[in-house]
Amino acid sequence: MKKVALVVFDREREASLEALRKLGVVHLERKNVSSDGLSSVMELKIQAEHALGILRNAATKEETNTSIVQKTEPAALIQEVLRLADQKKQEQELLAADIKELHRIAAWGDFEPASLEDLRKQGITLIPYELPKKVYEKLDPAVSIIVLSEDKTLVRCVVVGDPIPGEQPFALPELSYSALSNRIAQRKQTIADIEKKLSELSSQMYLIERELQRLNEQAEFEAAKASMEVTEDTPPELAISWITGYIPADAAGKLKRAAAEYGWALIIDDPNEGDRPPTLVRNPAYIRIVQPIFDLLGTVPGYHEYDISMSFLVFFSLFFAMIIGDAGYGVLILLLSLYFGFKGKKKTGKFADGILLLLLLSSVTIIWGAINGTWFALPYDSLPAFLKALVIPPFRPNPSLAPKEAARLVQQNIKHLCFIIGTVQLVWAHMKNIKKALPSLTAFAQLGWLSMVLGLYFLVLNLVLDKTAFPVPPFAIWMIGGGLATYFVFAEQKGGNFIANILKSFANFLPTFLSAVSSFSDIISYIRLFAVGLAGFAIAESFNGMAAGLPAGMVRILAGALILFFGHGLNLAMSALSVVVHGVRLNMLEYSGHLGMEWSGVKYSPFAVKETAQQ
Repeated sequence: MKKVALVVFDREREASLEALRKLGVVHLERKNVSSDGLSSVMELKIQAEHALGILRNAATKEETNTSIVQKTEPAALIQEVLRLADQKKQEQELLAADIKELHRIAAWGDFEPASLEDLRKQGITLIPYELPKKVYEKLDPAVSIIVLSEDKTLVRCVVVGDPIPGEQPFALPELSYSALSNRIAQRKQTIADIEKKLSELSSQMYLIERELQRLNEQAEFEAAKASMEVTEDTPPELAISWITGYIPADAAGKLKRAAAEYGWALIIDDPNEGDRPPTLVRNPAYIRIVQPIFDLLGTVPGYHEYDISMSFLVFFSLFFAMIIGDAGYGVLILLLSLYFGFKGKKKTGKFADGILLLLLLSSVTIIWGAINGTWFALPYDSLPAFLKALVIPPFRPNPSLAPKEAARLVQQNIKHLCFIIGTVQLVWAHMKNIKKALPSLTAFAQLGWLSMVLGLYFLVLNLVLDKTAFPVPPFAIWMIGGGLATYFVFAEQKGGNFIANILKSFANFLPTFLSAVSSFSDIISYIRLFAVGLAGFAIAESFNGMAAGLPAGMVRILAGALILFFGHGLNLAMSALSVVVHGVRLNMLEYSGHLGMEWSGVKYSPFAVKETAQQ
């Protein structure tokens, strides 16, 4: 990236920004700015987003054909949607109040409230009450009272003449029970009519989506306009404005030609240490398929951090396969990916990156499941001969051993593989650090940490797997101790006095020692690949057992099919969730942590005119 500063006459500010937006290569520095124009656009944007959300909730399949609905202006459509939504909200609030009132007066039956007022005018005063039974029983016998109904706790009555001291009369309703019921029905019909209208208008959502995109561009333009600084104490005709941003180095020539054409003053330089340039990641198509994961996570590497797309794709594919763990599931994912891939290709002419990623992940899952003999959690002995032949020796149960011992050895081999994968990934991280640090002496610190990780690998095997089968070799202790010592000697060797730098490094002894312990736990954490895969296998095996245990006959076929469909579907969904939790974690925390990555980057987003899809 190159940092650019663009200087123009203030009177040409808007025209220059329009030209810069058409050029579409400069990522403008973000600033907290405000202006009347920006506030106005943001208000319209909020209204459009609200209207779009309303129509999305109201949309039905029957209203997706835009050709049968007359098109309207986006602004008018937005206001109509908001008006209908407000009307619906008011009707719902009034409906809730009416229903509450109806429940309150239901026990009194259907009477006309105005009739009591008519009687009062004729000299007969009737005052309604809902009295607790204890209060009613203590009333003065002289009180003239007519009981209408009662239940376990209340007595509903009317008092003739004067009110009862200390008791609150029953509040008369505005309408009778029947009239209130009719109004409730009318309100429900009004709400239904509004919902039908919104459903019809939902076919024009694309107009609001297009308008929202225009408003986003206008908001970006107004923000850029407001962020341009202007010289002070200069005549208006001589005032100049400037704005800063970033541009890919290979696009500098394009910006220079535009500056010459429009008469801009232009400065292009390398970013300073305190700057935060945006991150632009460019990968070939076969690596770019991993980008949907980063987009889903919302993570962008910092400008000075690594692009780990390739290694992330390789290791994530392996993690995905080991967590899903079943070749049968891999086949299902592959078939579904192909179905949606070809379906999408009819519209776009190509397979989406997300579909290509699923094709890779499912293929690796099939390979992994095939080499360890896992097909829908069926027992190894039940597999056809050609599937047994695909299982490699470390994962093939030894027929000469007892079944439990054979299974234990297979599981131990898978655990061992998990630790190998973890160690390789962490070693790869420190090899990248060494390459980045060269020719600085701090490269030796990373070499020492790499040595320590390799030594810890042997310690993990001894402590977690089998002390007898995996004794700690003497050189592993030297690798751990020597690696840690090497790190302390060279970690701060960035120039200056060699001995002083060593002392400076030892000042951080405790954090460094804790990081070394963390490296030990990082390697162990890769056993989650085995544990989650084993849990998925056990769940699938349980559902298989439930289906097999049903009594023979048609019930077994139907109920068994239902159990297998539901059980394996649920297990596959849970395994997919585990991939997000564990497979992503190993890359984003353990691996990235050893790379020193914080994922604090800002995605390169040039100030440009966005293409809109025509309807």
